[in-house]
Amino acid sequence: MSTAATENRRLLVRLVISAVVMFGFGFMLVPFYEKICEVTGINNLLKPDRVAENTQVDRSRWVTVQFDANVHDLPWRFTPRQSALRVHPGELVQVDYEVTNTRDYPVAGQAVPSYGPQQAGQYFRKLDCFCFTQQTLAPGEQRVMPVVFVIDPALPADVSVITLSYTFFEIAGRRLSQSGGKPPGST
Repeated sequence: MSTAATENRRLLVRLVISAVVMFGFGFMLVPFYEKICEVTGINNLLKPDRVAENTQVDRSRWVTVQFDANVHDLPWRFTPRQSALRVHPGELVQVDYEVTNTRDYPVAGQAVPSYGPQQAGQYFRKLDCFCFTQQTLAPGEQRVMPVVFVIDPALPADVSVITLSYTFFEIAGRRLSQSGGKPPGST
């Protein structure tokens, strides 16, 4: 055998041994990870009967959140399902808004939030919101859109009322007719 063939065999043996060692290491990580999670209590799948509790909720105070809905040059009806809600800071909350396209053609819009007082915006954490994406409604379509949020417990104590206001704006060039994808009135 030539020296090149011998060197190739040695390299192949080293690569096979390395692959076996890496597989064994990866295989051993699973019980090691489970033990670490059990000790630290992180992502503990071994005790599913434990109930998770949010310890960040400040039950000693209330904040009233008022909901407002507006449209700017958009053929939609847009309203919150409730005008106000009392919540504890740190509490996970979901509210719904209703929107209806009053036209006989699809229209796209984007919601922009604002907060009153303005400083409250930095303590208002939205986890899910229709304002994250553009909304396209078919002719006459009505939709219920949720907002899931948490008010940070670090909200200054002197803020007891927050107004969450959304304004929907039409997205230019996105108003399409049902025939041909052209805006109404164009030829």
